[in-house]
Amino acid sequence: MTTVLLATDYDGLFDDVDGALASADTDVLRVKAGADVLPVCQEKSPDLVILDLQIGNMGGIATCIALKQEQGAGRLPEFAVALLLDRAVDVFLAQEASADGWLIKPIDSLRLRRMANALLAGETAFEHPSATP
Repeated sequence: MTTVLLATDYDGLFDDVDGALASADTDVLRVKAGADVLPVCQEKSPDLVILDLQIGNMGGIATCIALKQEQGAGRLPEFAVALLLDRAVDVFLAQEASADGWLIKPIDSLRLRRMANALLAGETAFEHPSATP
């Protein structure tokens, strides 16, 4: 069973991601605040974490940095972390946060599934053409 953790406080985005990725083989879990991501990752060990850029009191960039630091210190297992960006200029922030992949909103099911499949296969998935690290 594949587990995807989505951090967003926007119900519409959760519905889109859940509709695109949830299946008999994939569970999509949700938290509504960036501060809740780390504890859920420690408890559930997701295969993929998808972070909305703007979530609650700890945004997607700060959450991505925190997860990558925990992984680097050996306190979290390795899993891919993706960001859902608001605009193309946010790509720089995603690069600085060491995200494994990103999409620029608005998202659609095909692009989201393509990114998730690549990340789950151990690849990277950078949507913006000038965004390769």
